[in-house]
Amino acid sequence: MLKTLRPRSYSDVIHVGHYFCHDITVVMDLTELTDPDPTPLVDFAAGLIVARDGAMEKLAPNVFMLKPREPRG
Repeated sequence: MLKTLRPRSYSDVIHVGHYFCHDITVVMDLTELTDPDPTPLVDFAAGLIVARDGAMEKLAPNVFMLKPREPRG
């Protein structure tokens, strides 16, 4: 499953965490961010990745894909 989110402020980043923690791949599109500096949102996403053993890939300027940990079996 894939969910695309377009946060407009830092307070919207909670939705990114919600989907990611439910093992849903999230495309975080920051191109419409009202704050011109996306760094706090990218830092939040990086924390999610480290805490949940996932991966993050930059798809385009200010567009990132957060992938949950792949099931081990």
